[in-house]
Amino acid sequence: MNPYESTYKSQHIQTASREQVLLMLYEGAIRFLRIARTACEEGNIEKFHNNTVKAQRILIEFMTTLDVEVGGEVAKNLFKLYEYLHYRLVQANLKKDVTMVDEVVGHLEELKQTWEEAIGIAKKQDVDLVNQATEGHVYSA
Repeated sequence: MNPYESTYKSQHIQTASREQVLLMLYEGAIRFLRIARTACEEGNIEKFHNNTVKAQRILIEFMTTLDVEVGGEVAKNLFKLYEYLHYRLVQANLKKDVTMVDEVVGHLEELKQTWEEAIGIAKKQDVDLVNQATEGHVYSA
């Protein structure tokens, strides 16, 4: 990666909203696991291991940043799911089993889609609230 690309990616992440960072992490984990799957099929065990570990680190990040006090039962259930997915990746790494990797990718894709939908709904509601709050007001430029 050239220095300009590295700087761009760093700035992109630093200026992203929490929602965008969450989606980028999901995309990263999915990408790493797809690379791992291909590496395993090609017999490149080191590449398989390294990319599986990268995805595991993202799952750990998800677990450590969950606020179960605020998120309640939903956050607790998400934590358990992330914990399970992490366990499956550890097992996949030990056994070099791509079916476990595929299972985790499937869950991550579903979770990412769910988050995208939730973020879209929240943004629409915010826009609706702003529109309701400004109805009847006349603004002059």
